Amino acid sequence: MMKLNLPTYQNVIEAEKNIKGIAHTTPVLTSTYLNQKLNNEIFFKCENFQKTGAFKFRGALNALKKLSEQQKKIGVVAFSGGNHAQGVALAARLLNIPATIVMPIDAPKTKIDATKEYGANIIFFDRYKESREKIANELVNQRGAALIPSADHPDVIAGQGTIVKELIDSVGNLDAIFVPVGSGGVLAGTLLTVKKLLPNCEVYGIEPEAGNDGQQSLKEGKIIRIDVPNTIADGAQTQYLGEHCFSIIKNYMSEIDTVQDSELIESMKFFTERLKIVVEPTGCLGLAGFLKNQSKFKNKKIGIIITGGNVDIEKYGMLLE
Repeated sequence: MMKLNLPTYQNVIEAEKNIKGIAHTTPVLTSTYLNQKLNNEIFFKCENFQKTGAFKFRGALNALKKLSEQQKKIGVVAFSGGNHAQGVALAARLLNIPATIVMPIDAPKTKIDATKEYGANIIFFDRYKESREKIANELVNQRGAALIPSADHPDVIAGQGTIVKELIDSVGNLDAIFVPVGSGGVLAGTLLTVKKLLPNCEVYGIEPEAGNDGQQSLKEGKIIRIDVPNTIADGAQTQYLGEHCFSIIKNYMSEIDTVQDSELIESMKFFTERLKIVVEPTGCLGLAGFLKNQSKFKNKKIGIIITGGNVDIEKYGMLLE
């Protein structure tokens, strides 16, 4: 078995320098209503205000900036349901790198449109019948392009680790942090940073109940693959954790928990009514996971990562209704 080149906290520091001045330092919001209701100090790290509307831009930008000049000329290939697609597309445009994105035909229209507008070439596939990895690898072999996975890449993971570093720099010590889980990139990056800066802080990964491959993997000690989950959290319709991600997660993880789609909708309503922000279902995983477990955290200081806000407005309205 090939030894993995795992990122470290030092790579997170380097990524922070690499993306500085291009990626946004996103805001941290609080809710007096929620804090008083639950007897907590809760801090929301709002990556829905990141460029492209999601955290994925950080890892994509860091990975693309680290390519060789020859790789930049040939171009990159990525596969994504939307947020990573947009992140790679915009980063590629800013760095003048050709980009091809393999996207599911049923991805949210807003994510497809934005990816096109950033200048990437899109190849569609049926997520229930075709393998996005196979299609992407064929393109890589044909063109000699660099493959930029949505999570399973040291430079992508390091880029995502900058999210929680900014949060800690902003608010200081935290007792627990809740992180949405898809392929595991943001969770792995969070763990690298938290274990260095706040070793006593607990990190909780939160998945859709229908897509609990991460929870199963942590329990079994190996990567578990599942069918495409049926959930409104399209950014977490992943079938397995990345190998680099899982190697970090299994060493540092506190717990991976799950929430139902109905709990995601309740969190969407809270963000809309109380914070006046748009958060996509996947971006609500952290809050929904905290609310499910909040009785364990009275009088604690909590960080919650909001991963994105890219959702079709028709679907958004329908879910809120």
